Amino acid sequence: MESRNPVLGRKIFDRAREDLIGSGAMTLGGTVHKTFVLLLLLIGGAAYTWYRFDQGMDVYGIMIAGVVLGLIAALVTSFVPKIAFITAPLYAIFQGLALGAISASFDSQYPGIVINAVLITVGTLFAMLLLYVTRIIKVTPGLRTGIIVATFSIMLVYLFDFVLGFFGINVPFIHESGLIGIGISLFVVVIASLNLLLDFDFIEQGTRQGAPKYMEWYGAFGLMVTLVWLYLEVLKLLSKLRRN
Repeated sequence: MESRNPVLGRKIFDRAREDLIGSGAMTLGGTVHKTFVLLLLLIGGAAYTWYRFDQGMDVYGIMIAGVVLGLIAALVTSFVPKIAFITAPLYAIFQGLALGAISASFDSQYPGIVINAVLITVGTLFAMLLLYVTRIIKVTPGLRTGIIVATFSIMLVYLFDFVLGFFGINVPFIHESGLIGIGISLFVVVIASLNLLLDFDFIEQGTRQGAPKYMEWYGAFGLMVTLVWLYLEVLKLLSKLRRN
């Protein structure tokens, strides 16, 4: 049941089983329902900052606050899954505020890019779900390990680039719109998409093993983390294609 997603892993379920008595069991339907709730909250937050952006208001502060508060909510949820019913919705709202500002900025530079990114993200979600349900792609230990290694490698490169940014230095190619830069972004989008398979597997295993009811919120939260990452990577890829 190990997942590349840093908020989803076997230890979470091991701790959660202790709280199963009296709380009810995690179900697939309940997890899907809560995922839709988080999506609605995220869209609502994004719509708010987008509206402020269209009105000519400064949304930079809202974006930074959304990123920081969203990170805090994510960390709290990861360490205290029991309160995911509170922290997961907060995460969705805060991330929505940040994504709204980012999306509005991109759309002002490249009109129509956001709707394309949304459609690609949604299409990828359902495509990967179909591949998972039909077992066309099976989540084997080898596949899981490969995705985890690739994901953490990407995160290390991003972290390295973030630190170097304070000194006015960028990692070569990853921000460029040439063929190599586009290829890198395409690779990252593929890895982010494959992570959805691991998240589906995590949720399925949780329902089969009868995890506590509150894990529905936690499973939905983990899936949201991947979807937000996938959307941002698709947005970045499309912007590179426009510049190219």
